[in-house]
Amino acid sequence: MTENMEIQTLDPIEVLRSHSLPALVRDEIERNIIGGALEPGDKLNEADWAARMKVSRGPVREAFRALEQAGLLRTEKNRGVFVRTVSLEEADEIYAVRAALEEAACRMLAARIDAKQVALLREHLDALGDAVAAHDPDAYARINVAFHDAIVAASGNGKLHETYRRLVGELSLFRRAALSVHADAMQQSLAEHRAIVTALASRDPARAEMLMRAHVEGGRRRAHAAYEESSEQSSA
Repeated sequence: MTENMEIQTLDPIEVLRSHSLPALVRDEIERNIIGGALEPGDKLNEADWAARMKVSRGPVREAFRALEQAGLLRTEKNRGVFVRTVSLEEADEIYAVRAALEEAACRMLAARIDAKQVALLREHLDALGDAVAAHDPDAYARINVAFHDAIVAASGNGKLHETYRRLVGELSLFRRAALSVHADAMQQSLAEHRAIVTALASRDPARAEMLMRAHVEGGRRRAHAAYEESSEQSSA
């Protein structure tokens, strides 16, 4: 039997399952990191995740490697796998690149946005408003990620979106604390989101780009304040 004939006898469902499991595990771990269930410094246990996802350890090991390459996990020799901590200096670098990418996305989207895309962004605004009303920073953080991802995805530039998703995953390790420390941070962020959607819906590229730049810089400042406040409390 030739190699090609052997391949043809494989069960396609089993092939799909074997190729999909590492991605499924990776996506679940990433969701927990970005959503805040896993925090910087938390240790991940291979056996625990295998049991939780009802898979063997192989897919979990592959998922860990993929997430390390994506900048979300780190492996320490003889200690294990941990959610990575992003330093203040590294976060500043990521914010600078993120600002450039989202400004470009706003510029492109404002020139081509349609009613369906506007409606989707307004659904995200409603969900953000619900999170503010419920005083739920974890829910706000999750929806905030989806809101920005929707803008970049709708810009129509696949490479821009791919690069952005890598950055935003890393930045989520740093910026969540900014929404938790100050009570008015979510309200301020929501107001900025609303202004951005208004500019996009009005097909005003210059204003949308300017508002996004200011929003990202505001997020950077809030994250800095939260980081400094947390550092002061830790040293007290």
